[in-house]
Amino acid sequence: MEMMVIRTSALFLAASLVLSACGQAEKNSPAPSGAESENNTAPNETNQAPSSDKENKDSSDALDPSDTSNKTSTEPERSEDTGKEKDNSDNTQAEETPAAPQYYMNKVYNIVPNDEAAEKKIVLLTFDDGPKDEKMINGLIDTLDKHKAKAIFFVNGYRVKQNPELLKLIHERGQIIGNHSWDHIDLKKESKATAKKQIEDVQKIVMDTIGEKPKFFRPPFGSGGDYVKQVVSENNMLFMTWSNGSLDWESQSRNNPEAVINNVMEQLHPGSNILMHELPWTVEALDTLLTKLEKKGYSFVDPQNIELKTK
Repeated sequence: MEMMVIRTSALFLAASLVLSACGQAEKNSPAPSGAESENNTAPNETNQAPSSDKENKDSSDALDPSDTSNKTSTEPERSEDTGKEKDNSDNTQAEETPAAPQYYMNKVYNIVPNDEAAEKKIVLLTFDDGPKDEKMINGLIDTLDKHKAKAIFFVNGYRVKQNPELLKLIHERGQIIGNHSWDHIDLKKESKATAKKQIEDVQKIVMDTIGEKPKFFRPPFGSGGDYVKQVVSENNMLFMTWSNGSLDWESQSRNNPEAVINNVMEQLHPGSNILMHELPWTVEALDTLLTKLEKKGYSFVDPQNIELKTK
C-alpha cells in the first residue's frame, strides 16, 4: 500500500513537470504572422501592421497619390495653375430676370409709364430716312451725347446697302436702329408679298451688317394696315408712327431750324413720340430743341426701355 502511494506521487510530480515545461515553451514561442498581443505594442506605435503580402499591397494602393480611383479624402482640390482651392460645390447662379420695361406705347403712339415710379415727362426722339451722310449722322449723335439722349434711327434698306459703314457708325455710337422698309414706299398700297419683302429684307441686311435685328418699325408716310402690322409682329418688332411731327420735311421748314423747333414745342405733351429726319436744318436745330425740352422738365426715354407691345 505504501509503495502504491509513493508511485502515485512520483507520477503526479512527473506530470506536473511536463505540463510546466510545455507552458514555458508556448510562452516563449513567436506569434503567428499578422497577429500581435494587445499588451505588446510599443509606445507611440500603432497596432495596424499588415498580416500578409496582399494586405501590404492593398495598403500601399490606398496610399498611392497617383491613384485617383479610390480617393475618399474630403480635402478640397487645388487648381494646378493658381494653387487655390477649387470650389466643387454647384455655384451656378440663376440668371437674373431682366427688369420689366418702364414704358409702353399706347394706341395713339404716345410713350406711357408702366408704373407710377417712372418719369412721366418724357419724349421719344426718332430720325427717319437714313443713313445718308456721315457728317449729319455725327452731328446728330454728338448732340444726343451732349444731352445724354438715345434715339431711334429708322433706316431704309436701299440706303443701308449703299452705305453699310454709316449703319455701323450709328450702331457703334450707341444709338438704336429701326426698320423703315426697303424702298420708302407706301406699303398699304402694295401686295402682301411685296410688303413682307420690304420689311424682312431690312431685317436681314441690318442683321448682316451689325449683328442684330431692329426691334422697332415705322412705315413710310405712317401708312401700314393690318397685314403690315401682322408681319411686323411676326418679326418681333413694335409698330409705330408718331404723335409729334417736327414737319422738318415740309418746304416751310427747309433751311429753317427755328421752324423745326417751334413745330415740336407747339405739339409738346408728355410721352411725345417726335418724328424728325436726317436733314441739315434738323441737325442744326437739335441742340436748341433738346435744351428747350430740358428746361420744361422733360427727359429723353431710352428706346430700349420701351415694351415691344402696344397697349
